[in-house]
Amino acid sequence: MRINHGKIQALNYKVLKVRTTRTMEKKSERQKERQAPEQTPKQAARPYDIHCPSCGAPAYYDIRSHVYKCRYCGMKVGIDKAIKNHKGFRAIQKNKMKESLKNFELQRGACTGCGAEVVFDKSNAVANCAFCGRSLVRREFANADDIPELVIPFAITKEEAAKLLTEWCGRHRGKEEAKAVLEKTADIKGCYLPYELVRGPVGCSVRRIDGGQKYECGGFIDEVFVNCSAGLDNRLLDGMEPYNLDELTEFDFAYIAGHQVKVSDITGDELTGRINVEVRDDYETVIQKTLEAKAVDINVDSSEIVRMPVLLPVYYLAFDGYMAAVNGQTGKVSVRAIKDSHHYILPWWLKALLWTGVSIAVITTVMRLLGGGEDLMTVAACLSAFLLIVLLVAYSQNMVKEFRVDASRKIFTSKGGPYVRKDGVLRQNTEEIVKPQTKPLFFMNIDGKREAVELKFTTVYRLVRMLAAAVIVNFFPVIIALCINGFDFAKLYLPGAVIWFCITVPLTPVVLIKFGRIDLYDNPWIYKIDEEGKKKRYKKPFKIGYSAGDIVKTTLKILFKPPGSIAVWFGILCFGMTIYMTAFGSF
Repeated sequence: MRINHGKIQALNYKVLKVRTTRTMEKKSERQKERQAPEQTPKQAARPYDIHCPSCGAPAYYDIRSHVYKCRYCGMKVGIDKAIKNHKGFRAIQKNKMKESLKNFELQRGACTGCGAEVVFDKSNAVANCAFCGRSLVRREFANADDIPELVIPFAITKEEAAKLLTEWCGRHRGKEEAKAVLEKTADIKGCYLPYELVRGPVGCSVRRIDGGQKYECGGFIDEVFVNCSAGLDNRLLDGMEPYNLDELTEFDFAYIAGHQVKVSDITGDELTGRINVEVRDDYETVIQKTLEAKAVDINVDSSEIVRMPVLLPVYYLAFDGYMAAVNGQTGKVSVRAIKDSHHYILPWWLKALLWTGVSIAVITTVMRLLGGGEDLMTVAACLSAFLLIVLLVAYSQNMVKEFRVDASRKIFTSKGGPYVRKDGVLRQNTEEIVKPQTKPLFFMNIDGKREAVELKFTTVYRLVRMLAAAVIVNFFPVIIALCINGFDFAKLYLPGAVIWFCITVPLTPVVLIKFGRIDLYDNPWIYKIDEEGKKKRYKKPFKIGYSAGDIVKTTLKILFKPPGSIAVWFGILCFGMTIYMTAFGSF
């Protein structure tokens, strides 16, 4: 008799829920409210869940405490123990599959063209590869370890998949890909593809590529599928996702009837790399928004996740460079463009030159329209030099130093929700499947304790403060001059500070761009987040790195030790003269 562990777990879970006291229910609700930044479990037992060893209910992952917690009895499950229990479940599944294999006659086929290996029922007349169309070399199959333990069965037929692909081609008849694929829709083939279902805690070390300190963030990924086929286009397959995991079930060899099963052909390191790319793609937008930069460096640690091999249903079509796929469960269509799209990446210095040219062209055109005279070229030349310096400083923070062209192919996908069978007819839902995603939390060591934090870099207050400081520096002689002459604006002589303006005005944007940004990004405002989700700003204790004696000694050295002191006193004298002339107009 076949034991359905999922049903037993679900039954235990329902019984437990009935027996739960009202007090525990209130505690559960309070915990649920605090899970805003955390992963929230579904209310049903799933084969890939982490279960509480005490009561059997699904356990959710608490990002702050870095453990799995049972919502109903409060028991904690450590990461290592959760992974160990999961491996035990997989071992049971493997043994069941080996026993089941004895009742089936299967063959393995190795493609003479692309090298893909597939497994199929011996009674099936499978002669060609689903991925390149070439012939398959058959041989006996007897290794259940090549077959994952879980599967999402096909929900739509080959004819229905071909019809959906035909409809997509009709809606996009102007595309070259649609015209070519339309003639081949009848050649589409169904195949179970090997994936890894990834779920669990992940950590990331992140920083801005153009500078700044490293930050640590952590999160939880759920229902992420990673393709385990070396020769297939990952982006094409990603385009037809997501899948509905409510139909995920334990594998049975009966599912192979009428379909090929592709064997995983990537190494463990390649799989880890693909998992890290999936995590990076999921978290990149949030990290970019937090660090306020598009160019970010993300190093992922996925060593604590739970991985479970699973077969996913796919209808695949490949010929003459054209590729199309149809999700065998939801009917979503994905088609790869036949031509590459090119993205040109320019070195930072070339960007500065180009934008300087564009800016000067616009300014010159506007000045001509406004009636600019003979001095137009002189003004344009001065502005060119000034803008070039500013833009060179700004773009020098970009790490791209060489010209290159990145090529990729667009993926066209169908819109709308999944197709479901109602009264024997395939109909499309309007509501799309949304993959659960947990927003990562940032962490910092504060006073020797690891704390969940929120980082803020560019705030209105900080920007206003920087601009105010820039204005004060530029008009510093004017401000002092007004204080000296009793705020008599009639006596104020602005040309007296022209030398000061010539120095500070060109330097101000350079300093703000180069050093102002460094100050912002190296010293973010830090808000600690408590277990209730409340935020409180943390201010680092202010410390002076030098003693009062050191400061006095340094000051005296600057003022009275030649030859440097001569330049200092000369500068002080010039500054004093500038202030006096600005205040009164003459000596």
